Amino acid sequence: VIDVRTAHEFDQGKVRDSINIPIDRININLQRLRGMPKPLIICSASDSETEKAISMLKANGIKEIYNGGRWTRVLRMTRSI
Repeated sequence: VIDVRTAHEFDQGKVRDSINIPIDRININLQRLRGMPKPLIICSASDSETEKAISMLKANGIKEIYNGGRWTRVLRMTRSI
């Protein structure tokens, strides 16, 4: 799970084992993201921010992505596993 919220937002609450890469730092982390096990689940504070991050990743050739939506939704889903 890749959480694209700010570091401050991430520190306030997060999905267990998620990785924080703020949306404004995606471009400088593309190599790191390409090397991660796929698929990637992207989440953020808002659906629109998640969509923006997914668009950025797809534009840079990263295709195996799931839209997790808001991070709290992903948190609820992972707690039920």
